[in-house]
Amino acid sequence: MLQEEEQMLVNMKKILEIAEAEGYAIPCINTPNEETVRAVIGAAEELNTPIIIDHAQVHDSLIPIERIGPIMLKYAKEARVPVCVHLDHGSDYEFVMRAVKVGFPSIMYDCSALPFEENVEKVAQFVKFAHAAGITVEAELGKVGGKEDDLDGGEGDPYTNPQEAAEFVERTGIDSLAVAIGTAHGIYPSDMKPELRLDILQILKDTLDIPLVLHGGSSNKDEEIAKAVKIGISKINISSDIKVAFYDKCREVLNAHPEYREPLEIYPEPIKACREVIAHKVNLFDSADKVKYYYE
Repeated sequence: MLQEEEQMLVNMKKILEIAEAEGYAIPCINTPNEETVRAVIGAAEELNTPIIIDHAQVHDSLIPIERIGPIMLKYAKEARVPVCVHLDHGSDYEFVMRAVKVGFPSIMYDCSALPFEENVEKVAQFVKFAHAAGITVEAELGKVGGKEDDLDGGEGDPYTNPQEAAEFVERTGIDSLAVAIGTAHGIYPSDMKPELRLDILQILKDTLDIPLVLHGGSSNKDEEIAKAVKIGISKINISSDIKVAFYDKCREVLNAHPEYREPLEIYPEPIKACREVIAHKVNLFDSADKVKYYYE
């Protein structure tokens, strides 16, 4: 457990073990710029909730991890609540090692686009290195698809197979597993009606002794997400919902105030809009006022 005077940067293993034991889910929120880092950590402090902030490999062409990573780590260390800084969907080994060099304590090494045996082999090798360095590892099994990794689901059954998942966890030694139960990254097309396979999730939870992660749930019904948390999802990644709130409010502010010329005039309302979405998610995931579990 943490002591009051300790910095609040924590690794994924610590933050998810507590969430799993207490039956709530930690929001993991993509923070591609300093404004969203401020919005997320500010909301977490206000709600007294542990939080995970992440940088996705797909965004590195827009802002390199060497630039945004130190900002994320600095805010995490200075936060008044536990914060994990996480690499999301690192699929290239060289990029993953860049995140390690920057100092990320948690890495998602995503080899889910590869055949099962190759996924196992690559992830298992990385886990040995990462654990020796005190870094926790998330991996993915199944086909979530969507914008984060440019997958469309591919051919065959996209859902995580519980028997394969048990073998995958045992052979790789990962700390958390992202599962495919009917979500996709990004905002869903208007003609798509997402539905979670909670029956598969229940089997996975009964089969595996590891924190489970949900990616790509931006357009799923709140009641479905709440049920997934009750069944046993311990981490839920959020990206599109936050970005839509931020940039919709940016456009609204700019249209209402064409005289604005300073970013510091523009950003307060978008940051507030982000924090409102985060508050909704935190309440949905039942993670508010959970910081008490991090102290003896």
